[in-house]
Amino acid sequence: MNKVLIALVVLFFGFWMFTDPGGLADATSAAGGQVADWGGTLFRAVIDFFGEL
Repeated sequence: MNKVLIALVVLFFGFWMFTDPGGLADATSAAGGQVADWGGTLFRAVIDFFGEL
């Protein structure tokens, strides 16, 4: 089951890459920016937590 799911995800992204590479790039960029924001929030929270100790 896992191999089938992985194959479907790879096929989906491969199809998306060939049919709309600009859309895939925009989505990837937006997701990367969101992950970076979450990481920054997490690190600030950890620093604040240890600062309050």
